Amino acid sequence: MNLRFAPAVWVVVFLAVFVWSAIGPRDRATWALEVLPAVIGFVLVVWCFFRYPLTPLVYFLILVHAVILMVGGHYTYAEVPLFDWFRDWFDWERNNYDKLGHLAQGFIPAIIAREVVIRFDVFSSRRWAAFFIVCFCLALSAFYELIEWWVALLSDEAAEAFLGTQGYVWDTQSDMAWALSGAILALILLGRFHDRQLQAL
Repeated sequence: MNLRFAPAVWVVVFLAVFVWSAIGPRDRATWALEVLPAVIGFVLVVWCFFRYPLTPLVYFLILVHAVILMVGGHYTYAEVPLFDWFRDWFDWERNNYDKLGHLAQGFIPAIIAREVVIRFDVFSSRRWAAFFIVCFCLALSAFYELIEWWVALLSDEAAEAFLGTQGYVWDTQSDMAWALSGAILALILLGRFHDRQLQAL
């Protein structure tokens, strides 16, 4: 697997999805809340490209995460059409696009955090590094759940669409479990590939 980073393609894909997402979203307030992290990610990628180049894998994963956020922002996480189809096909009780988002919330930050701790030589042991990364991703997921709670308290109108609980009483705990699983999977599946890209920098 040879993953190359083409800056122009990255920017074109991001902006194309961003513009599509911004045209007639299901709920404008929810769109702004969901897409804001993607916009912040775009700014950080541009900054890093000129000052602290990252591996192609990390650039690719950030783009994937941004697309997931922008699609969720356009439709709201509870109403993404493809996952409505999956719900009907697999006889799910709910639209599970938000679970994809929370899996990515663990999977993608895990590789970003891995790159930072390895390149800055934060830990002398890879096992301690892996432990820290998993804890970091779980903490990030928990903090996002707190943000959702604060938004719900401040805005009755955007709360339901932003939370996307769809009546599931264990939604918060499930979201964190998906993020935790994503972080562990990322380290297991991409660790060696990421190491090769780090060595090539």
